[in-house]
Amino acid sequence: MQKPLRLLIVEDEMIIAADISIQLAKLGYEVTGINTKAEDAISTVENNPPDIILMDISLGGRMNGIEAAEYILEYFKIPVIFLTSNTDDATFQKAVAAKPYAFISKPFQEKDLQRAIEITQKRIGEEQKNNPKKDKDFSMMDDRLFIKDKDQMVKLIFDSILFLQADRNYCKIITEEKNYFVSTPLRSFEEELPKKKFIRVHRSYIVNLDQIDAISEQREYLTIRNHIIPVSRRNKTELVKWLKLL
Repeated sequence: MQKPLRLLIVEDEMIIAADISIQLAKLGYEVTGINTKAEDAISTVENNPPDIILMDISLGGRMNGIEAAEYILEYFKIPVIFLTSNTDDATFQKAVAAKPYAFISKPFQEKDLQRAIEITQKRIGEEQKNNPKKDKDFSMMDDRLFIKDKDQMVKLIFDSILFLQADRNYCKIITEEKNYFVSTPLRSFEEELPKKKFIRVHRSYIVNLDQIDAISEQREYLTIRNHIIPVSRRNKTELVKWLKLL
């Protein structure tokens, strides 16, 4: 039996969000959550990624729906369908530049919702067909990992890794001896690295807890060797808990 498509709703009007959720359930889709702010949506995506996101363009908070869609597309590659009301031309052009998979104009009917999702599904299928997934460029063991480097698999003991840094669709692994580029996103490493040893401190960084030399008084950055690594507000609490600084 095929699993139902999983969708996240990002809409700051709770009445509208609840109505969308009901319509999706009627259509046989699974709603993974409802977020009213872009920042909360990004956190949800990190912890429980959906298949598709329904994103209102106009969101309150530090980040609007267009900015959130750009971030999610770059770092998580999850398709976004924009929910729009009457917008000016400049806003619409910014929305188009964010590369959504479809638009739904509010107010909308159930068939508009279904058609947008079906169009998005079709596009996802075409992309997967044209760009089949490559084999993973790393494998994980109890105390080490092997990464693909040129024409061989190289062993990296966990203790030798200082930190990992996202670099578009690649990941840079910084070790005591050498830096490596792996054509695998940072999220894939985060899912498999041991949680008691490695922690994400920023959307672009995972650090080895044993390698941290210092952390700033306001917990805004940390240092490993001569590297200064930012700590995001979203990840600060978890880092402080692991370092037992509370």
